Amino acid sequence: MTDTSLLIRLAEEEDGDFILAQVTRFVNFTLPPWRRREACIGGIRRDLLRHLDDQPPNSYLFVAEDADGERAGFIHLQRTVDFFTGFSNCHISDLAVASTHEGTGVGKALLAHAETWAAEHDCRLLTLAVFPGNERARALYAAAGYATDLLRLAKPVG
Repeated sequence: MTDTSLLIRLAEEEDGDFILAQVTRFVNFTLPPWRRREACIGGIRRDLLRHLDDQPPNSYLFVAEDADGERAGFIHLQRTVDFFTGFSNCHISDLAVASTHEGTGVGKALLAHAETWAAEHDCRLLTLAVFPGNERARALYAAAGYATDLLRLAKPVG
């Protein structure tokens, strides 16, 4: 499959089950010791459900389909305001590729779509967050030109 054989479109109500079925993809690697897999899955699922059900402003879910019309992945973009500059940014809240399409260019195509969409919507930065243990995603992001902007550190206290 090549990137050109994908259709990337706004998610529709019928895509909800596919999107939610990808949630476990976000925790298929070593998590920080204080993070529990089930808690992460629950939090991501609740957040996606809120965006699917409520469709809040500045929240956009896109689905990638292959040439056969099979859903291959999704990306969740959110328009934000940069804390330091006040400029409009776009944040990749979620990006998942279905396991059946892993390694076929879907992730790259979704990132390219996000970049085009962000530029068309006058965003200055395209941001994302990734767990340190998600080496596959980190390699994809580095290859696409993403670099560290801020580091979020954590220390359990309870």
